Amino acid sequence: MTCPICRKEIMRDNPEFPFCSERCRLIDLGNWASGKYVISTPLHQPEPARETQNKDDEK
Repeated sequence: MTCPICRKEIMRDNPEFPFCSERCRLIDLGNWASGKYVISTPLHQPEPARETQNKDDEK
């Protein structure tokens, strides 16, 4: 497997996995925080909330 930031080979037993180092992990975190990475669409469309009425409320 390779580090998603610098593409250096990395082993799963590396404590910074899936990154090769703390530096690459922090670069990735900074990319998320700055808005460089975005999720383009939601995984699922939320259903609209249904209004429920209690029969006692109709009186």
